[in-house]
Amino acid sequence: MTNKEIRELKTEEILSKIQECKEELFNLRMQQATGSLEKPSRINELRKQVARMKTIIRERELSKN
Repeated sequence: MTNKEIRELKTEEILSKIQECKEELFNLRMQQATGSLEKPSRINELRKQVARMKTIIRERELSKN
């Protein structure tokens, strides 16, 4: 998901996407711990995606003031 796509979403939708990504991250970490993780780079992708979404939410909060 690109920054442009994230910016088009409403804040509530972004928050739900963050929650989904965190759940997926948890599952990936469990797979990594058991040794069954096929694509380790997915963890970094999700972490960066969550950071992007949080940054956009923060920008919206600051622009309201």
